[in-house]
Amino acid sequence: MSFMSVEFIDTNVLVYAHCREPKAKFSAAVELIDSLGEQRTGALSSQVLAEFYSIMTGKLRMTSLEAEAAITDLSSWTLHRPSHADILNAIQLQRRYKLSWWDAMIVNSALETGAKVLWTEDLNHGQEFGSLVVRNPFA
Repeated sequence: MSFMSVEFIDTNVLVYAHCREPKAKFSAAVELIDSLGEQRTGALSSQVLAEFYSIMTGKLRMTSLEAEAAITDLSSWTLHRPSHADILNAIQLQRRYKLSWWDAMIVNSALETGAKVLWTEDLNHGQEFGSLVVRNPFA
């Protein structure tokens, strides 16, 4: 991994970057993802990619080929693939911080990538998990 710190994005940011509405969230998400891509500091997890694919091809009716292309575009990003130990770490995070299961998995993945920022609207803006701080790109 490079010396530059990475920033982790949650599924909701990725979804908004591929939806035209609401316009303000679309614009903010696209700007953030483009910036992280250009700086090569973006990070995500296999969970984020799987959730994105499921939401986009299900509820939001994107074609499988379009969703695959969007995921391919992120192939240069840092990718966390949760292991058995990560599941156990997420269980501890869930208990300690009273998080939902999926949010605990996201926080664990962000921590595992060494991210300093977790971009999401699902947690409290400014909330900290050790050296990781939550930022809401839509706040």
